[in-house]
Amino acid sequence: MTTKTKKEATKLPLNKILPGECIEVMNSLPAGSVDLIFADPPYNLQLRGDLHRPDNSKVDAVDDSWDQFSSFGAYDAFTRDWLKAAKRLLKPNGAIWVIGSYHNIFRVGSAMQNAGYWILNDVVWRKSNPMPNFRGMRLTNAHETLIWASRGEGGKYTFNYEALKALNEGIQMRSDWVLPICTGHERLKDENGDKAHPTQKPESLLHRILVATTNPGDVVLDPFFGTGTTGAVAKMLGREFIGIEREEKYRVVAKKRIESVRKFDKEALQVSTSKRAEPRVPFGQLVERGMLRPGEELTSMNGRHSAKVRADGTLISHDTKGSIHQVGAALEGAPSCNGWTYWSFKRDGKAVPIDLLRQQIRAEMN
Repeated sequence: MTTKTKKEATKLPLNKILPGECIEVMNSLPAGSVDLIFADPPYNLQLRGDLHRPDNSKVDAVDDSWDQFSSFGAYDAFTRDWLKAAKRLLKPNGAIWVIGSYHNIFRVGSAMQNAGYWILNDVVWRKSNPMPNFRGMRLTNAHETLIWASRGEGGKYTFNYEALKALNEGIQMRSDWVLPICTGHERLKDENGDKAHPTQKPESLLHRILVATTNPGDVVLDPFFGTGTTGAVAKMLGREFIGIEREEKYRVVAKKRIESVRKFDKEALQVSTSKRAEPRVPFGQLVERGMLRPGEELTSMNGRHSAKVRADGTLISHDTKGSIHQVGAALEGAPSCNGWTYWSFKRDGKAVPIDLLRQQIRAEMN
């Protein structure tokens, strides 16, 4: 961390819950200081009247003032303003997650694109235990939608692909996540035994998001902090957090909750790293170091093709010349080719992937 970066970090109210309106507070923080934003904004549910279960008990619905707007236009203006403030805070390679329901997520997504965010994925959170539709007039609303976006097109956002794959038992993570809503011991209650917050998100959801798109030490901002799920999970995973919450009753609950959280030990915080994040090793470096010699023959792992190594780190096969990737693609008639996994060399009569040599060099860099 440079001296300038250290000075900037000291100005940030790390691991604090800041009171006030989110836009005003965000505008008071240093620009370009946050790695990730998780936003759970008001959904603008537009509820009309009370909702009751079949036994006539009242459903604890979201009818708080913070979720009420006079019109769609007022909600859109609020959305544009907080997204603008959020974008100013993100580092050039920062990213944002926004969660919503059918009431608001389409309006938010449009505003994000208009503001210059670059949408990477939408994720469907399928609730394994959703609240039933008591009136029987519509489908049971069993999911919410998350939008993951970088600050702008071309941003080198963090994505720990291998870590997500490991979480999913070695299978590539899909964009539909089946996770339960908050129940039991995880659901925070107030002094009367009622829900402390009507839309508390499960820790499992934030765990997946932070493992996937941040690294230990990153700064995560939540402008709609509520009862502090983002802060609690960030603390456990060794991330720094900044929470903004205007309602004092939620701040009190969040503070108490986070104080009781234990941070994982340093070894437990490490996750499987993405290959994209590993140091780049040019194929020519293998030639320079004598790990492969000019004139040495490489063979494709499928045994169909061969090529010779040239002194400048390129390959030649018949009339085809170029990088390990270009020659492999040309020989296979494919649009692209990962030369590191395509080519092998012979040692003691056995075919050895050239990627093994790259891994040797990477090991020396650590």
